[in-house]
Amino acid sequence: MRPVRTLTEALAEDTLLLDGGLSNQLEAQGCDLSGGLWSARLLADAPAQILAAHRAYARAGAQVLIGASYQATFEGFARRGTGRREAGDLMARSVALARAAAEEADHEVWVAASVGPYGAHLADGSEYRGRYGLPPGALERFHRPRIEALAAAGPDVLALETVPDAEEAHALLEAAEGCGVPVWLSYTVANGRTRAGQDLAEAFAVAAGRRGVAAVGVNCCDPPEAGAALAVAAAVTGRPGVVYPNSGEHWDPVARAWHGAVAFDSAPVHSWRAAGARLVGGCCRVGPDRIAALAPLLRRPP
Repeated sequence: MRPVRTLTEALAEDTLLLDGGLSNQLEAQGCDLSGGLWSARLLADAPAQILAAHRAYARAGAQVLIGASYQATFEGFARRGTGRREAGDLMARSVALARAAAEEADHEVWVAASVGPYGAHLADGSEYRGRYGLPPGALERFHRPRIEALAAAGPDVLALETVPDAEEAHALLEAAEGCGVPVWLSYTVANGRTRAGQDLAEAFAVAAGRRGVAAVGVNCCDPPEAGAALAVAAAVTGRPGVVYPNSGEHWDPVARAWHGAVAFDSAPVHSWRAAGARLVGGCCRVGPDRIAALAPLLRRPP
């Protein structure tokens, strides 16, 4: 169902349920995500699989579907031999597929276009380190064309997500300035700091006072990290919080495997809401079953 409210209007009234990890749902459907483009490859090779994954999350009750553009970049598609115009069309397809699933749902569903960090297109795990060693302005120049392409496709919000450091957050916000679509900014954090080791208050300060920022928070982090980070984000920016941690397992980019125990459950939801969260869901290894378990909790008063 196409929403009658803007996302910003909805966040002023409700806490919305995000979807979970797109990649794990695609893998559960039998998709091969090997290669540098990861799930973005399926925009060209198997778009019906992406649509099916979005439908699975909509059936689970998700009110915001995040498109398959996290790893979609002009540079990444060029390495595959995809021209610039076709690459832009594939990015637009990521929004269209999420929108198609949203409009089939029996409840209001918004669409977020994913804008992953620079390190994601390198496919070497550097999005969990940041500090890429690029000259000033390079990150903004990298992100601006894809942000423009995704914004032109008409999503309800741009998800500037899994951002490892404040320098890249600043570049993303600058690149999104004036794009005509609201954004949320979501850091990946560890040990109470950004993945690049920066103080969270200083990191969240880059979003303070910026028009068009609908929410600020964290994703793709250990669940126990989320509450404290949300509290900092709310105190520094005064914006609604967004939180979608991963399962608690850890990705080894060398072995290309997940390790550790699952720590994601519904218990912290009330504390997340108390800390200001208005967008709540899951990231890597959090599937439709866990998203469905969150749905009734978000229907209750905080």
